[in-house]
Amino acid sequence: MNEMNLKRLEYDKIKNQMISFTVSSGGRSLAEQHQPSSDGAVVREWLGETTEAAALLEAGSSVPLSAMEGIEPFLATLGKGKIYNERELGQLAGWLNSVGQMKRYMDAKRQNAPTISVYSDSMNECPALREHLERCIRNGALTDQASAALAEARRHIVLSESKIERKVSQTLAKYKHALQEHLVSKRNDHYVLPVKRDYRKQVPGTVWDESASGQTLFIEPADVAELHAEWQMWKGEEERERMIVLSELSEMVESQGSKLKWNLEVMASFDFIFARAKLSRTWDGIRVRLSAHPVIKLIDAKHPLLGKECKPLNVSIGQHWRQLVITGPNSGGKTVTLKTIGLLTLMVQSGLLIPAREGTVFGIFEHVLADVGDGQSIEHSLSTFSAHMANLKEMLDVAGGRSLLLLDELAAGTDPGEGIALSIALLEEFLRRGSIVAATTHFNEIKRFAAQTPGCVNARMAFDPQTLRSLYRLEIGEAGDSFAFAIARRFGLPEHLIVRAEEKAAAGHADKSGEWLTSGSEVEFIPLPDEDEDDKGQGSTNASQVEELTWQSQPTGSNDQEANGDNEPAANHPLQVGDSIWIPSLKCSGTIQQLEDTKDEVVVQVMGKKLTISNRWLSLDPPTE
Repeated sequence: MNEMNLKRLEYDKIKNQMISFTVSSGGRSLAEQHQPSSDGAVVREWLGETTEAAALLEAGSSVPLSAMEGIEPFLATLGKGKIYNERELGQLAGWLNSVGQMKRYMDAKRQNAPTISVYSDSMNECPALREHLERCIRNGALTDQASAALAEARRHIVLSESKIERKVSQTLAKYKHALQEHLVSKRNDHYVLPVKRDYRKQVPGTVWDESASGQTLFIEPADVAELHAEWQMWKGEEERERMIVLSELSEMVESQGSKLKWNLEVMASFDFIFARAKLSRTWDGIRVRLSAHPVIKLIDAKHPLLGKECKPLNVSIGQHWRQLVITGPNSGGKTVTLKTIGLLTLMVQSGLLIPAREGTVFGIFEHVLADVGDGQSIEHSLSTFSAHMANLKEMLDVAGGRSLLLLDELAAGTDPGEGIALSIALLEEFLRRGSIVAATTHFNEIKRFAAQTPGCVNARMAFDPQTLRSLYRLEIGEAGDSFAFAIARRFGLPEHLIVRAEEKAAAGHADKSGEWLTSGSEVEFIPLPDEDEDDKGQGSTNASQVEELTWQSQPTGSNDQEANGDNEPAANHPLQVGDSIWIPSLKCSGTIQQLEDTKDEVVVQVMGKKLTISNRWLSLDPPTE
């Protein structure tokens, strides 16, 4: 299932919604990598996980999922001999506490979520490590309890600072006549006095800074410098002990590396599972029943991206028939029906609960391929028809008994006669391979094929001819009309134009050529046995239930020779589809596309257009000079 097919069915939008429900980078990564599976056991397991998680959320439980900030990069450095700092170790202690909370939460929910609660059994909160970290680190710093030597160094630092403060107070009084201001400040961790430059020699010590004007020198008195040296010694001792403690803590963390990494995987999995559940609950999704056969049965199913106003869809395919040909007017919901079938299939095979009612059934498909939209591409120089052909070639490469193929607007983008013939040949091939096909079309020849071919059935989108509005309801067993003329009137096209179009359409329907298009497929189709009581009563549609139509071609034989000048009139000879003829009134040649038996007329393709012309105005040969 390549990305382009998934995008055509808008699976990427569902996936982005799922990603948005994750709370950790690990869960997000799992959601980003997630793809529909064609393994029935995997799909069944995913659906079970999502169902249990959704039930816990519905019960109002507050799941202690962890955002795991900084944990992934932390654990990625395990085994590299790194000494971790207080902040990193403090984050680890907090995360281990979250692991313990999740483990206890899932243990308490074991009865309601027996499958996913088992996953927590493999988690280890490393209690000894967590307790040691919590005792040694508080508020991002090592505590005095971390080491006796560390505590001793810090005690001496406090004593040294106290001595320095007393000595500074004494020197402040001693040199007050030489000071610019009566205060003590710090420069580079040294206590200094603001001495006037002129009195520099009266205050022995080290100059650590001077004012911008150069009139004030910041001097550390010599007797204070001795105490500061003692303070520095103990600060060095503190840092040495700090590194010893951090090294020991880091070594403890390293020893628990495999457990910590496994905790990360399980916590990320929980995040991903509950993200699927949260998404499924946004549309009140249900767990569908999985079938061993490649079938689809939707009961009041809705497209998840269309909101609560979306009309429910009821359709069955794969059991009594493998091919569903959907007809009806434009904007009637045909394409949405295809996308709903395809997207819900992908969602089920991704372990998501779908918006439908109980009794909905899905088989597992190895391939879900869609030819939806015109696919035009300036970048890749693809016309609509070329894009359709590329998609159909991809389908033919993989189509089999567990393929779901969705074809929008069969025979579109090219000459209708050739497009219809190609479409019927494709449907026959897909039927021979046993693929599940849902297709839309406006062409009567394809409707007749579906009506006459075992394993195929027509369906129509219900349409109110009074209001000229779609009812967005799929009705299986009958072909629908396009209602083009009625819709054209609604939009205000001139009445004389519509009447002329209706006359031409009536003339076209009177033609009986093309018997080969509707002769029915020779592929044998055997319906699947009913799987449960819900499937009974829908019946099957085959050629025996449809009145057989027989079309024959009859050449025109008029003897009228008007308007042909000196050339041989076409009416004097039997005409056949494909004959090249001359049109004197237009002074150009054309090709016969269709014979009109009742009116001595033919449909001629000339200069890229199709014209209905009386054969009296045609000749077999162009004029001679």
